[in-house]
Formats: sequence, structure tokens, C-alpha cells
Amino acid sequence: MPTVTLNNGIKMPRLGFGTNTLVDAVGVRSVSEAISVGYRLIDTAHIYGNEAAVGEGIRLSGIDRKKLFVTSKLWVDFAGYEKTKKAFETSIKKLGVDYLDLYLIHRPRGDVKGSWQAMEELVAAGKIRAIGVSNFDPEQLKELMSYAKIVPAINQIETNVFLQESILYPFLKGSATQMEAWSPLAAGRSGIFSNPTLAAIGKKYEKSIAQVCLRWHYQRGVIAIPRSSQKAHMIENLNIFDFELTASDMQTIASMDINTTQFPEWK
Repeated sequence: MPTVTLNNGIKMPRLGFGTNTLVDAVGVRSVSEAISVGYRLIDTAHIYGNEAAVGEGIRLSGIDRKKLFVTSKLWVDFAGYEKTKKAFETSIKKLGVDYLDLYLIHRPRGDVKGSWQAMEELVAAGKIRAIGVSNFDPEQLKELMSYAKIVPAINQIETNVFLQESILYPFLKGSATQMEAWSPLAAGRSGIFSNPTLAAIGKKYEKSIAQVCLRWHYQRGVIAIPRSSQKAHMIENLNIFDFELTASDMQTIASMDINTTQFPEWK
């Protein structure tokens, strides 16, 4: 699995497994299967309500915890210094781990400054290897950087072929913060899996639309965390490293950008 070196020197897989909506027994099985087929980056969050299931899936996989890169996220209800410390402890207890590889502020709401200070202290204590944010725009990142002692390693945002982030993408490319895509396949919305433009590109390489999209993220230098409860799709999503999209393909996909969220309910 190719990796990217974060701004603190830690290596992070460039393709991982998302777990939003994968709860209870389905979550346990899905995480265990994802690890068994080769995923090493596992992404969860407090608000997903599945940290315990993810932790059980990790244990069921039998893989050494140190070989995994586990991410969770701080929800807005727990913004602030003291609440962040408690929320973090709750998350690692549910996951059944001693530390997190990455902990993110899920949304730029509430006392971000207090949360960031707490997270910086957790890094110093050896409880978190890297910290970052999610769903922050450039101005919100600049505000955080005005007081941060640790530069965010990651900004995990919505980005897909329909929302290519023409402002945030170059901003992050020019910074020390790595971009990561949640729902890199747009959760199947807007007919992405039947899109004729993507299908035509895929046909050239004998690849699926999902594989084309994930390869597009990869060639943009964006970490992607596709989610699936089906083992066949997990394997398919990993199989993107044996072909390369041409500059023309990349330009064709660039023309698909409509700069519109596929998840208006999150705004």
C-alpha cells in the first residue's frame, strides 16, 4: 500500500477504509474483512456510533494493532479543552486501543481553540500520533493556525468528481496539511456509478467507475477512504495501482466538476 509522509514524519496509507453507517455486527464483519483483504487505514468517528464495532473488527482480524492506522474524530458536542480530553478517552476505550494514529476535529464548531490545545497535549503525552481537522475551509484553517503549536496533519473533506474543491484543493497542496476525501465515491449519489463519461474512461483500462474515481483521487495526491460492506467491492476498491489515468483522462474528469456538495444535509 503506497503511503504519504505527513508533516510530522509519520507515514499514512493513501487508500483506506471508511466506516460511516457500518454499525453493530455489519460493522464488525466489514472492518475485519477490510483488514483481511489489505486495508490498513481504518477511519471512524464518535458520531458514527460504531467505534466499539470497529474495535471489535480490528481484534477479530488478528492483525497487530501497530500495523494499522486508526483514525477517529471529535464531535461538535465535545468541543473545548476538558470535553475533548474526556471524549478522546471515551473513543479509545470503545475502540479498545491505547492510542490513535490520527484524531480529527470533525467540524469547525464551538471552542476549536480549546479542543486543539487538548489534542496537542494528547500528542505530547503519546496518546495520538497525528492530529488534524475535517470540513475546514481555508479561512477556518488560517484561524486555527493563528494559535496552533502543531500544524494540522490532515484536512478530511468532502471531495469527489462533482465537488473538486477548486479553492481548497490548491490551498492545501500549497500547505503542510494533507487533503483526505471522505465519501470519495459520493456515496453513489448523482448517478456516479452509471455516469457515461466515467464508464468510457473505465472501459479503456478494463476498470470500474469506482476504480477510475479512486485512481483520480490518488493521482491528485488525495487520500481516499471508500466504504463498502461487500467484500468484493472492498477488493475492487484496492485494485487501483496497476493503471494510470492519462492527462487527457484527468482533464475530462476535471470538466465534470459542478462545485456542488453531494451531501446538503451536512451543511
